[in-house]
Amino acid sequence: MVGVLGRGVGTIGGVRRYGVLGVTEVWDGGVAVPLGGGKLRALLTVLVMHAGRAVGPERLIDEVWADEPPADASGALQALVARLRRSLGREAVVSEPGGYRLDAPPETVDLFEFEAALRDGERALKSGDAAGAAQTLDRALASWRGPVFADLPDRAAAAVRPEALRLTALRLRIEADLARGRATQALPVLREAVADHPLDEAFRTQLIRALRAEGRTADALVAFETARTVLADTLGADPGPELRALHAELLGTSGSRPQTEAAPGAAPPNRGNLRARLTSFVGREADLREIAADLSAGRLVTLTGPGGSGKTRLAQEAADRTAYPDGVWLAELAPLDDPAGVPHAVLSALGRREIQLPAAARDRLADAHGEDPLERLLEYCGQRRLLLVLDNCEHVIGAAADLTAELLAVCPGVTVLATSREPLGVPGEVVRPVEPLAPGPAYQLFGERAAAARAGAAGYDSAEDVAAVQEICRRLDGLPLAIELAAARLRALSPRQIADRLDDRFRLLTGGSRTLLPRQQTLRAVVDWSWDLLDEPERAALRGLSVFAGGCTLAAAEAVCGPDAVLTVAQLVDKSLVVAEHGRPGGTRYRLLETIHEYAAERLAAVPEEAAAAAARHGAHVRDLVVATEPKLRAADQLEWLEVLETELDNIRAALHRSVSAGDERGALTIALAMGWFWTLRNYRDEAGEWVDRVIALGERGTDPSDPLYWPRLDVRMLDFFVKSDRASEEQWHSAEAEEEAAALMAAYRVGGPPAARFPGMLWPFAVYLFGGAVEVRRHTEEMVANCREYGDDWSLAAALMFRTHAAVDSPGALDAADADLAELRRLCTGIGDRWMRAQLHGASAEIETLRCNYDLARADFEASMGLAEELGALSETPFLLGRMADLEHRAGHAEVARKLCARAEEMAERFAVWDARTYIRYLKALLLLEEGDTAGAAALAGLVEGHIADGTPPPSFQVLVTGLKARVAAADGDTAGALAGLAETVRRAVEVGCTDPVVAETVDVAAQVLRRAGDLVGAVRLASAADAVRGPLPRTVPEERDHAALWERAVAGLAPEELAAAQAAGATADRTAAVALLAALTAGDTDAGDTDGGGTDGADPDGGNTDDAEPGGGGDGGE
Repeated sequence: MVGVLGRGVGTIGGVRRYGVLGVTEVWDGGVAVPLGGGKLRALLTVLVMHAGRAVGPERLIDEVWADEPPADASGALQALVARLRRSLGREAVVSEPGGYRLDAPPETVDLFEFEAALRDGERALKSGDAAGAAQTLDRALASWRGPVFADLPDRAAAAVRPEALRLTALRLRIEADLARGRATQALPVLREAVADHPLDEAFRTQLIRALRAEGRTADALVAFETARTVLADTLGADPGPELRALHAELLGTSGSRPQTEAAPGAAPPNRGNLRARLTSFVGREADLREIAADLSAGRLVTLTGPGGSGKTRLAQEAADRTAYPDGVWLAELAPLDDPAGVPHAVLSALGRREIQLPAAARDRLADAHGEDPLERLLEYCGQRRLLLVLDNCEHVIGAAADLTAELLAVCPGVTVLATSREPLGVPGEVVRPVEPLAPGPAYQLFGERAAAARAGAAGYDSAEDVAAVQEICRRLDGLPLAIELAAARLRALSPRQIADRLDDRFRLLTGGSRTLLPRQQTLRAVVDWSWDLLDEPERAALRGLSVFAGGCTLAAAEAVCGPDAVLTVAQLVDKSLVVAEHGRPGGTRYRLLETIHEYAAERLAAVPEEAAAAAARHGAHVRDLVVATEPKLRAADQLEWLEVLETELDNIRAALHRSVSAGDERGALTIALAMGWFWTLRNYRDEAGEWVDRVIALGERGTDPSDPLYWPRLDVRMLDFFVKSDRASEEQWHSAEAEEEAAALMAAYRVGGPPAARFPGMLWPFAVYLFGGAVEVRRHTEEMVANCREYGDDWSLAAALMFRTHAAVDSPGALDAADADLAELRRLCTGIGDRWMRAQLHGASAEIETLRCNYDLARADFEASMGLAEELGALSETPFLLGRMADLEHRAGHAEVARKLCARAEEMAERFAVWDARTYIRYLKALLLLEEGDTAGAAALAGLVEGHIADGTPPPSFQVLVTGLKARVAAADGDTAGALAGLAETVRRAVEVGCTDPVVAETVDVAAQVLRRAGDLVGAVRLASAADAVRGPLPRTVPEERDHAALWERAVAGLAPEELAAAQAAGATADRTAAVALLAALTAGDTDAGDTDGGGTDGADPDGGNTDDAEPGGGGDGGE
């Protein structure tokens, strides 16, 4: 019945389309766009669900990683977004203040197209066009390729609505058939639907109708009995009215049933004056249980919270669930304008005073008759056991507190439940803050109030509306009154229109129930009520706090609001206008709910001079904070300070944004440079790159060293090079603009002095690293170390030594120099305490021990480095570390362990978008596949490695390794000539760019194996001997040694002793240059270089069928 009609998937001209009705897919003009792994698809799924609207980072992390977010969730998300942009184009995913937005209109998403078709089909069916409805609904149902949101790790909640709409579409499609008299065609589909959804009464009703239309009344009755049995057995319920009516029609009877009588023994209503509520109560079951426990244990419980948080309703619900012999009584204090009226209000609530007199008349009557309302109240309550609910005490807080204290002291049977925006301050008081509603109950509340405001609104109209309602509830802080006011707006606006106008929420959210007090009929009136109860110092503090983003510490509040903030902020906390969050990094933090924040910001904007001063103080505080914290990020207590900056990121971003927007280059430079090392450690490099670009645009590079901004401008450009080093492509780095910038930076910093002895200026040799060879880099690191030794601190010197150590490890014949630097590094690290530096030290030591084949020592160092990186939260370092550990295990002969480590490393590289690490890991995997004999798999990976080598900034030596990998694949594929030519080119380039001796020797060894397989044992021995000479004291890896032993065994068996000795001696004196010449000659077939007619050569591999002769995978290169 349901055919593929109308448009097919991904066929709308050249427009890009997105699909989430099944596995997430993207089509450009009907052609599928390749996407990455599961996490990338999950991210795209969430963005597509909200196409055209920003999705916050917290929501994205929750959806993509579900219950298992990574330790550095923000960094992982940024990396994933970067990957998605690589797949779809950078402009496809837009960064906005609220998060990330997929720049795609809803009509390009199959889910929204499905919903539009469903609405069209429903309208057609209602208008009597059953044929048109059937065609439209067929198209809608055909767009489903599988489970909706299939790539989300936890799709259940998100899928509820689309799945329900799919069933609606199916029901309507069946209805179209029934309307056209096509019951026969509908019956197979209905039987399948009933089997899949046995509790769906609508499908069972349609089935019975179809059977009746076919004249099968008996079968229809059987279908009803089946439905009744299933519902009774499963739910303990009878069929609904529609099924019962249909059954009655089948029997020819009315089908009505007697009304069920009320259950006997119902509890009598509680004594008191609590009135029935007119609306439903949502959520807060845990609060009700806790309040009940508090009332059992004590005699005074005060519910505190901001205006509109639901204190009154919660108090009424809690009171209604109690039982007191003399009743539960509600005294509403909100209407009072005179604190002296509190006792009279309570007497009236208790029914002891029939008339509430105006204040003046009440005073005259009291004077005339000597009546004391408090004495009357105490007398009445003295022997009674009752619960008194004092509602809205905040504006008469002193009088309410005095009365409560007297009642509790004189009347032992009285318990008081109070609501107030601040505690009463009476001894024995239990303060129970009323928190905003959690997302689930808030969403439910909106739905129920929406249904009351506009018929059918609770179901909403689209996925867009669902997302809008969630945004409304979140941005209104889960405040029940604000949510109810927003739901009331559904009479005129859609949920999306409401959500889009929440920046002006105080104009929008008006028109509450006329039965409410005036101060509860608009959101502004709710907050105005609290504002009016503040004194001027409290108001000034609240205005000042609005400049913060994401909260603040007390010290920050004092910096912006003045030294009295220690008092005023505490008072604002007591009055429920500021939320105190204890146990946060840096101590207790204070934040404003979004509604209060907007109100306070509006009040601040009304005083421009005060607003400018507050913003300036905020910016100054942030600059002082990041500048003071920056050196602490490299000390023993760095973890604490990293968390401080992590917590303050929103404030830092706000201050940096203000500085950039205002053209404050000095302030922006200060913040960006102080944040550079944090951005690096915590993998905020994408964000750092964006900020640095904006800061650089504020001013020219400059040429006058006496200009105070000369060095900061250079520093930020050096930082730009550094943070983009593993993100920019090789093409970008080798652009004329990049090379000109690198040359200018190198010329400025090479002069030396303090600017070149601190981060980031000390990294100037890095520019040479991008464009020059290893030897040139090492020469410049000598200058860097000397300058840092003279002008820098211990950390700078250690970092310079570390850079030089890595350069030595990557240079030929420099391991002894690296040993000396490592010894000094160990001494410096002991005093510094920086985990990053210690991780680097262990990593460098591991590299050296790996080259020397001291695998146990290397393994211990790598594991120590990994532990420190994870402790530091520098998780973007882990892909390379895992890759190096995989290389180590490969060298040690543990191929299976190496494969597992490669898998982990590749996953981490994908997660954190470390593309050069991913390319290196693929290189290692190709070597492992060659060892297994999987030439095709290795060839495929080699192609990927070559195709993506420019994704990051690999050193020239890695390009050499890639050339060697392709030659190994050619050898394994039987292309001897191609393999030798590739290996000869690899050795030539390795010597040219200054690769390490093991790289040159290993490549020569591989060429020896190729010659051995080709039957040229003399040439093979000469090359193996030359490899020994180039390698020097460094031993072969386990795979290399295995291959070398096999070659030697063949040579001993196939060559005369004098031939063997001559061949060995011919290569024994070779250096790197001679090895290049020798391999080039042998590749060209020079018989003087390699005698292929020796007596031991029979033209074929003597043991060609032996599995030991498989093409060696080689051991990688520990120094690169």
